[in-house]
Amino acid sequence: MIHTLTISSTSREELIDISGEVRHFIASSGVPGGICFIYTPHTTAGLTINENADPTVRRDILKGLGTLNLERVPFSHLEGNSPAHIKSSLIGCSLFVMVEKGAPALGTWQGVYFCEFDGPRTRTVMMRMG
Repeated sequence: MIHTLTISSTSREELIDISGEVRHFIASSGVPGGICFIYTPHTTAGLTINENADPTVRRDILKGLGTLNLERVPFSHLEGNSPAHIKSSLIGCSLFVMVEKGAPALGTWQGVYFCEFDGPRTRTVMMRMG
């Protein structure tokens, strides 16, 4: 069973915490253990696992990616969003999360984030238990 989550970003770049949605999907799957595969079918977005205790970490991740100064490079791609494509490639578009006792086996401070690099847009994230 594949579950599709719809996400509406509100900024050009942002990290959106989807940990609750991932947790709910895993719990509702009825599968006590295994792997949850999470994927986004977008070339200017990504997925990552990182700290969710301090919201400044999200801003710092975006700030750090911004230091690459990709917006200053004269890319050939006509849409003008080459920096978003590169950031998506660096972050990646899929994750595997281990599942134990019907819950994601994340560390104490970890959360699952959808990474928007070309927003605002409506996006999808697909999840499947395996």
